[in-house]
Amino acid sequence: MYNSQLPTDGSRASKNVSMSHGTDAELFEPKAERHGNERIRILLKSFGLRTSLIRLKVIDALLSAADSERKLGVRGVHTHLLDLDIPLSFLSVREVLKRLCSEGVITLHPDKSYSLHPQAIAILHSEPASDASLKA
Repeated sequence: MYNSQLPTDGSRASKNVSMSHGTDAELFEPKAERHGNERIRILLKSFGLRTSLIRLKVIDALLSAADSERKLGVRGVHTHLLDLDIPLSFLSVREVLKRLCSEGVITLHPDKSYSLHPQAIAILHSEPASDASLKA
């Protein structure tokens, strides 16, 4: 009789395997990044936007640039993402930047660089469960 829990290569399954290592997220995702992503998720939610990987990465790129006092345009954000082995098209990055700009999350400057809007920065630095950070 076939047992789907047994290996099919003829070897015996180990019965002493410990499964108490935590969840997949704890094993594969650094805690610091998870905390940063949670702040960005709260930011997107406060502006009424869904969370997507590309939005998380674009906002993270703008935060990194601000931390190192650099300015990034579309090409700079795209290059930053490629350097992190995140294969997104230039057009996808441009569209996300345009959408974030139209929703007021980021600001387009006259030199064609982007930065987080002051209200977005305030939300990122506020308490995570604060109702005052939600957009009216």
